[in-house]
Amino acid sequence: MTLAVRFAPFKGVLIETKTALHPMKYEKRTGMKKIVMLVALSLGAQAGLAHAADLKVQNRYSIPGHDGWDYITVDSINRRVYVSHSVRVNVLDADTGAAVGIIEDTPGVHGIAIAPNQKHGFTSNGKEDKVSMFDIITLAVIKKIEVGGGPDGIYFDAGSQRVFTNNHHSHDITAIDAATGEVAGTVHVEGNGEGAVTGKDGLIYVALEDKNEIAVFDPKTLQVKRHLPLDGVTAPTGLAVDTKTNRLFVGGHNKTMLVLDAATGKRIVSLSTGSGTDAAGFDPRNHLVFFSNGEGNLTVIQEKSSNDYVALPSVTTQKSAKTMALDGKTGKIFLPAAEVVNTPASDPSQKPKHTVTDGTFCVLVVGK
Repeated sequence: MTLAVRFAPFKGVLIETKTALHPMKYEKRTGMKKIVMLVALSLGAQAGLAHAADLKVQNRYSIPGHDGWDYITVDSINRRVYVSHSVRVNVLDADTGAAVGIIEDTPGVHGIAIAPNQKHGFTSNGKEDKVSMFDIITLAVIKKIEVGGGPDGIYFDAGSQRVFTNNHHSHDITAIDAATGEVAGTVHVEGNGEGAVTGKDGLIYVALEDKNEIAVFDPKTLQVKRHLPLDGVTAPTGLAVDTKTNRLFVGGHNKTMLVLDAATGKRIVSLSTGSGTDAAGFDPRNHLVFFSNGEGNLTVIQEKSSNDYVALPSVTTQKSAKTMALDGKTGKIFLPAAEVVNTPASDPSQKPKHTVTDGTFCVLVVGK
């Protein structure tokens, strides 16, 4: 009997039109199936390699001013980019870079979180220990919310419909109801949270920069479930997740990233990154992991399978482009950057002074 096979469109899945085979022919069919699947995997890996090779800085969205910055957030649904800018947030059109508006009076703003269903946005104002809640359509501030000391990173969890702020001075996390803006409670992680993601299990994983570990907590009960030690990563900041393979990707200040099994904390592999790593992202369509590095590049890692990863050539960005946001709709990466002059302090024990050259602040757009 002749064996007829075909591929389901875009799936690479073998579908057999006839199944009643002689044992010897069954062995041939099995061997053919293995070959077909290997070819499909190989083509998938080659597609990822081609995608990474095509990545480059496509555009620069200029932003006036010479103030410092921190996090950047992309609202993929409403096509807006939110850029923290010292005492304000600049809002841009994600596709054109055109200025949409400005959210003022956000002293020491670090990050921006968007709750799309409620049409609310939130900024973490580090210098006043408050969060500004605003309307994402009009950008008008609705109210300010008192949170823990030194709010830094801020993020929205769809499962609990809550916003969370990583508070560096009080070493905890404040939970806020995204609909009402009311404080729902505090997560006592006893550390300074940086990058955070929601895992396959619905729990939130947050990198603790001062503890060299990942804290895992329930966003509904606000209870810390466990801590995952990071052997080999110092001062973890960037964190991303592949919920399909249940893998965490974490990078820090020692030019190293780890892949962890989110369920067990088991270390899968360790690879090198650039210096000055601050953020991470995962592109599920092309199975690519990104780390943005202040030295002026993006580390790119191909996820070939849940346990197999390979470093690809890095993408040149710009010195100071240490943080990033991945657009889930287009796969493009947005990175704020500027020309920065570093002046050593007269007192060797103090940090150098960083001055942004006027007219150079912008958002880099990396794509293919």
